[in-house]
Amino acid sequence: MILYRPVGEQEHILIAESGYTAFPPRLLEQPIFCPVLDWRYAAEIAWRWNKKDKNSGYQGYVTRFEVEDSFLAKYDVHTVGRSYHQEYWIPAEDMAAFNRHIIGKIQVMEAKEI
Repeated sequence: MILYRPVGEQEHILIAESGYTAFPPRLLEQPIFCPVLDWRYAAEIAWRWNKKDKNSGYQGYVTRFEVEDSFLAKYDVHTVGRSYHQEYWIPAEDMAAFNRHIIGKIQVMEAKEI
């Protein structure tokens, strides 16, 4: 399955340091990792939140990556707003396993206002 994840500058740097193969572990205040199913939703988050957030370095990126369907099957999709605001909630303790099930490289694109 193709998924998307909005990230700020620091998370982008950590993804690059992994060779574009893994997302960094969650911080203590981040109990879940929320990849989204729709590029438009990811771009909205990156543009509206990350680009306006000091902790994100005022940068918003959208990552695009593929994850094995069989791994995602144990998680539910959550709709958190509009019909296309769909995301998975991956517990922080599952991040290492999540990263092992990424297929290929994580692609990083700058978010544009939509």
